[in-house]
Amino acid sequence: MKTQELKIEGMSCGHCVMSVKNELGKVTGIVVDDVQIGKARIHYDESKVTEQEIARAIDEAGYKLVSMN
Repeated sequence: MKTQELKIEGMSCGHCVMSVKNELGKVTGIVVDDVQIGKARIHYDESKVTEQEIARAIDEAGYKLVSMN
């Protein structure tokens, strides 16, 4: 499992946090560690999920992935 810090643009409230957490949680291979306004920390299995799928989940929640550290 790889640990990844995500910088997310467009989040401003608790609803935003829950939306991102829910969408990331739907992706097989991702374990959501923490989500806060503007950022998230996840663990994911690189053999099951790609960075593009992570970005797509954040997009589905209505926000934009700015960077992965």
